[in-house]
Amino acid sequence: MTEPLSSFRSPRFAQPPTFMRLPHSTDLSDVDVAMVGAPYDGGTSYRPGARLGPREIRSQSSLIRTWSYFLKVHPFERLRVVDYGDFDVPPIGIERAMDVIETGASAIHAAGATPLVVGGDHSISLPLLRAAAKAHGPLALVQFDSHIDTWDDYFGGKYFHGSPFRRAIEEGLIRRDRFVQVGIRGPMYGEDEFDFHRAHGIRVVDIDGVKREGVDWTIDQMREVLDGPVYLTFDIDSVDPAYAPGTGTPETGGLTSHEAQRLVRGLAGLDIVAADLVEVAPPYDGPGQITSLLAANLLFEMLCVLAVRKPRRRL
Repeated sequence: MTEPLSSFRSPRFAQPPTFMRLPHSTDLSDVDVAMVGAPYDGGTSYRPGARLGPREIRSQSSLIRTWSYFLKVHPFERLRVVDYGDFDVPPIGIERAMDVIETGASAIHAAGATPLVVGGDHSISLPLLRAAAKAHGPLALVQFDSHIDTWDDYFGGKYFHGSPFRRAIEEGLIRRDRFVQVGIRGPMYGEDEFDFHRAHGIRVVDIDGVKREGVDWTIDQMREVLDGPVYLTFDIDSVDPAYAPGTGTPETGGLTSHEAQRLVRGLAGLDIVAADLVEVAPPYDGPGQITSLLAANLLFEMLCVLAVRKPRRRL
């Protein structure tokens, strides 16, 4: 068992910031979950700043307590969790950056641990999916997002934060009919943007569906799609900018903070083999660093979901 520092022995504002004040360690022996940052935003198409997300999210996580009232789990009693630090991602050259992220995540999988990764922009999901698929085979995928991120190219380049899941499907990393997107909204370029979805069995639960039918219905939709090894990716812009302004491509009319937490909790029991949270850009955050604070709490929800999944055989 690896516990965060106790706030009764060390004040929350003391000591170097790690996620939830966990020990920092690059030793993966007997580790179940490695929290790790991927501070890269060279794939953004509008406002940069997500490279600063991991650092600020760590700072805001110091307030989080260690037991989930809603899932009735103390994750640190079930899992050995460490803050693995950050992948040393080069700030220029997206192909090289993705190589570094894939290599780092592959090392975590090879040690039998689950990577829980903090971005960075959404382009980091592609190398993380490559690493997870190498370890576990083709994956089911749940994507919380305001954007579809299945566009083809951008200024002649195949890699940016709007294309990771198109590339992942092309590379055979995602299983057909086992990909669900939640929270999609905002202006687009035309109905033909969903031709790729129809051709590859991607289910879309748009924001109107979430709001009209409710969170429980949305959870049922996700669980109909997700089986076997699952990858979870959470773009913070799936949340309405009233609750999460600190992101590079905000879209109005999104999830509330409460809905986001409930939706993540609704994945409890699934075989989640890797996860990320991306697109937190602290330079655009509101008073009290509310976006980073929400992101830290959503990562705790993910950790609790990992704690209640069926035990995995260590590799």
